[in-house]
Amino acid sequence: MLAITDLQTLAPARMQRAHGQASVSFHARDGRTRLDRLFQEGCAKLRFPRPLGNEAPQAILINTAGGLTGGDRFGTEVDLAENAQACVTTQACERVYRSTGADAVVTNRLRLAAGARLAWLPQETILFEGGRLSRTLDADLAGNAELVAVEAVLFGRQAMGETLHSGHLHDRWRIRREGRLIFADDLRVEGDIAARLAPQPAMAGCRAMATVLFAGPAPERFLDQARSIIGPGGGASAWNGKFLARLVEETGLALRRRLEPLLTLLLGGRPLPKVWQL
Repeated sequence: MLAITDLQTLAPARMQRAHGQASVSFHARDGRTRLDRLFQEGCAKLRFPRPLGNEAPQAILINTAGGLTGGDRFGTEVDLAENAQACVTTQACERVYRSTGADAVVTNRLRLAAGARLAWLPQETILFEGGRLSRTLDADLAGNAELVAVEAVLFGRQAMGETLHSGHLHDRWRIRREGRLIFADDLRVEGDIAARLAPQPAMAGCRAMATVLFAGPAPERFLDQARSIIGPGGGASAWNGKFLARLVEETGLALRRRLEPLLTLLLGGRPLPKVWQL
């Protein structure tokens, strides 16, 4: 039997953490994009709805852990061979729950060969009170490859009366073409998040925001229509082969109603995945 002094010297119990890693690649053959390789481990799973007609294949990413909390690690790698086309999305919104101190870490790596077209369209991330998330998006584009990417975050749910007085988010983007950095972005917010988002220069108290990027030829062609879609709750710019938009709204639903037509525009009129339909 252990004495009280022995119990006091025991190391604290380690809490179970979720780990997931998914990797998928596509190649083009006979004018169609086909699955090439698939790897999935831990709580990361990929599912592939049957394409309709000549529709590009979709990969739906699933976190079977049911959300993220401090210490969880989740990674995704996507490779598109020359002239391949694909869309990667998520089954539902990702939820980041209260942490005891450590960050949930999400790493996403995209590689596109010349002529490839990828739509990276995860659904919104919901940050709960005390949640901590560190996320990276790294993309390497070759030649004339095209990328449409979005990341949207809800800082609590207005309908549930949630207000974030503590938490941490660090979102890091690095996009390269032929090895040259063409876009870099770091978003970091922590502490009393509601107070930090309240000032007008930040988000004027809005709880939902999104960053949308298009990297490809002639991005200026989207500007007029995109600005009309976004309205006063954001802005859009195009320069040096890329289009960037920021959107803020009071609720996730209002944000989704702006994102859907904007993404459809950037995708050349192609419909969004069915899992995006409310």
